[in-house]
Amino acid sequence: MAGVNMDMERARFNMIEQQIRPWQVLDPAVLDMLGEVKREDFVPEALQALAFADVELPIGNGQTMLQPKIEARVLQELAIRNTDIALEVGTGSGYMAALLASQAEYVFSVEIDPVLAENARRRLQQAGVVNVTVETGDASRGWSGPSPYDVILISGSLPELPQAFLQQLKVGGRLVAFIGRAPVMEARLIVRTSEQAYKTRNLFETVVPPLTAPQHSGFVF
Repeated sequence: MAGVNMDMERARFNMIEQQIRPWQVLDPAVLDMLGEVKREDFVPEALQALAFADVELPIGNGQTMLQPKIEARVLQELAIRNTDIALEVGTGSGYMAALLASQAEYVFSVEIDPVLAENARRRLQQAGVVNVTVETGDASRGWSGPSPYDVILISGSLPELPQAFLQQLKVGGRLVAFIGRAPVMEARLIVRTSEQAYKTRNLFETVVPPLTAPQHSGFVF
């Protein structure tokens, strides 16, 4: 068993040094968090050997986990503080919720798939994460909940960003979303600088799976 643990720790170290750092993720708090929150605890058992690989991992019901370097870069850009209330749209495996929770005061994570939501609740509980609530529902066009939020992360891609998310962000709040359609998508950081003003920065080009949502006639802006 000790050998297995050593292998896991070596794989985690290699992930951080070979995938994460080369992607300009150098914030010590983020690197420490990636070392402490056990990614393998949120990966389907059959795929544990790939927990630290530079790939999207299937987690069931057609959903995937993002690549570790994308998760890490997003966390760095969100610059989470221990007083932040965060909203995550698309819980998936629960891993990103655990990462957010390790820095934020509280995380509300919304998953449209009830099976994935229940699996994420179980994994978070087993990992001892107590400051996350996983709710089952459709947050593809915003989630009022205890809004406004300090941090919003939309874990799947959207063709456009619905206006509701901007309105649910506190002044000084940060939002990261993946906007566009394959093959051209951008990870985008939006900061609310005042009641009326927002500052947008494109972080990097990528392609991530679309956010699972009911079929709307179109997004409302």
